[in-house]
Amino acid sequence: MTSITIPDVDDALKLRLERRATRHGKSIEAEARDILREALSEPELQASDLYAAIRSIVEPIGGMELEIPPREPVRESPRFE
Repeated sequence: MTSITIPDVDDALKLRLERRATRHGKSIEAEARDILREALSEPELQASDLYAAIRSIVEPIGGMELEIPPREPVRESPRFE
């Protein structure tokens, strides 16, 4: 197992962690591990889910219209003479 050290944890946060650990009958370290495990157990958003994630945000507000810029002719290729 790997050990990690988290510097500069303010006193208020440490106290909240201690109280939460006490409520759950665990050590501070065990509570911190559980918090990390829970936070990181959510599946990562896959590219295929990006459409669904964006749609779930935009659809409830009625969608949105995007202005499509007009097409322009392709510029002439540079000549290297």
